[in-house]
Amino acid sequence: MNSKLGRIFQIDNQQTSIRTEMLAGLTSFITIAYIIAVNGAILSNAGMPYEAATIATVFSALVGCMLMAFWAKSPLILAPGMGDNAFFVFTLVFSFGLTWQQALAAVLIAGIVFFLVSMTKGAVYLSKKIPTSMIHAMTAGIGLFIGFLGLKNGGVIVASEGTFVQLASLRDPHVLTTLLTLVIVVPLFLRGVRGNFLIGIIAGTIIGILLGIVDFSQMGSFQFSMAGYDQVFFAFDFSQLHSFQFWIAVFSLSMVIIFANMGAQLGMLPDTSKFRRSFQANSLSIIAASMFGCSPTTTAAEGAAGIAAGGRSGLTPFIAGLLFIPALFLIPILKIIPSSAIAPVLIVVGCLMIQGMKHVKLDDFTEAFPAYLMIAIMPLTFSIVNGIAFGFIAYPIVKIVTGRRQEVSGAMYVIAALFLVYFILGVK
Repeated sequence: MNSKLGRIFQIDNQQTSIRTEMLAGLTSFITIAYIIAVNGAILSNAGMPYEAATIATVFSALVGCMLMAFWAKSPLILAPGMGDNAFFVFTLVFSFGLTWQQALAAVLIAGIVFFLVSMTKGAVYLSKKIPTSMIHAMTAGIGLFIGFLGLKNGGVIVASEGTFVQLASLRDPHVLTTLLTLVIVVPLFLRGVRGNFLIGIIAGTIIGILLGIVDFSQMGSFQFSMAGYDQVFFAFDFSQLHSFQFWIAVFSLSMVIIFANMGAQLGMLPDTSKFRRSFQANSLSIIAASMFGCSPTTTAAEGAAGIAAGGRSGLTPFIAGLLFIPALFLIPILKIIPSSAIAPVLIVVGCLMIQGMKHVKLDDFTEAFPAYLMIAIMPLTFSIVNGIAFGFIAYPIVKIVTGRRQEVSGAMYVIAALFLVYFILGVK
């Protein structure tokens, strides 16, 4: 058995062992398992049934990991991602006004665009033509948006007529649950405890029970059932294909998933010769996720824990993928997890993502200002695409007025023009 696994995943050529790879797979799963509870909760904001969205999350992660295991033979983990789920709900659905079924159609088309790019030299071309400051600012802006979302969902920040937002009462049990859970999650994360987010969510649920905010009436039978999953499986609605707004949504989503995954993979892969196939596996997993009824899968940053544990081959995601299957039987428990137990995870993940700002040349105003606009506009307009649009429009403008137009590629002018049309036509 060991020799067969070794041949399938080419372990002998990776200076690793089956035992190391299995432990790496377990480590990766433990660090990313929180997404099973979090993704369903976020997608339900768009009107998707929680149980069905959670099943779709598990299937998407399973297939994503298997694609990475057998096609790319790479140690990276593919699962529905933070940032991508927020983009799906708050940009595609809330900002562009698509239904979640139409948003799934947009994910499918964006996944196909991603695949076409991954099969050509387009990925290399785009990686050279889009300024790295814009890519990192995009990640940082989404991070700030996710952090804001966590504070909002946790009840810490509430609406105010006079100041738009304000701090909620710290005596509120939902706020207390969020803050106490955050006090637990941050030290666990800083100490590198495996499964820190998962432990934090469990602790937050217990705190929520003690403070009386957990509704046990939502818990159903522990018998796994696919009932209701047909509501999201292949639930595409292509009725907006004629709409300019729909294609701007597809364009914006394509930008986010292509560049976010490109940066993550190049930064995490121990062997960059596996990049092209890993990139292709990523694109195929997004297409599969849309069919399952899920937001886009992504190269999980948490997979870095498995790589740090020695993961070098496709056996790492294979093991991680298999471990998602038992989670299907835990959906009744996942349903009672309060948003205040999940919010701290969003806050910490937001902090991790905003660190991308350190790669922006802040001492160069022509690089810093577009990045700053992108990061500020996302949470303040509650729209990821608005932030991206402001950043990409501002970039060529500040370069031109400072006499540095040679630093702007043709691709950047085209992208800026498209986003300008997006605003002129009054797309919401």
